[in-house]
Amino acid sequence: MKPLQVRSKIWLEVEGAPLLGDGRERLLRLIDELGSINAAARRMGLTYRRAWGYVQAMEDKLATPLVLREKGGAGGGSSALTPEARMLLDKFERLRQGLNQIIDEKFAEIFSPAND
Repeated sequence: MKPLQVRSKIWLEVEGAPLLGDGRERLLRLIDELGSINAAARRMGLTYRRAWGYVQAMEDKLATPLVLREKGGAGGGSSALTPEARMLLDKFERLRQGLNQIIDEKFAEIFSPAND
């Protein structure tokens, strides 16, 4: 038998509706890195409208701003994450790391050759 690997996904929901998972996390991190919703959307292969919709949906569900936007002018606009967004991303990453550790340990316990 070929070796098995375990994979898992985690996401956060608010009242049963998705709030934050891999894609939206990546979007927020790219907005932070690139300073632009538009640039982040392009990097992910999304339209600006879709990316903006994801940000608005997250903000609406949490009832708090996640992205500070400055309208463009001659030099263009900019976007930055709020402290709440940074805290959300930090907690989400810590949760994912903790769960992955637990999952890896349980996988090793159950699927170790000693248990065959």
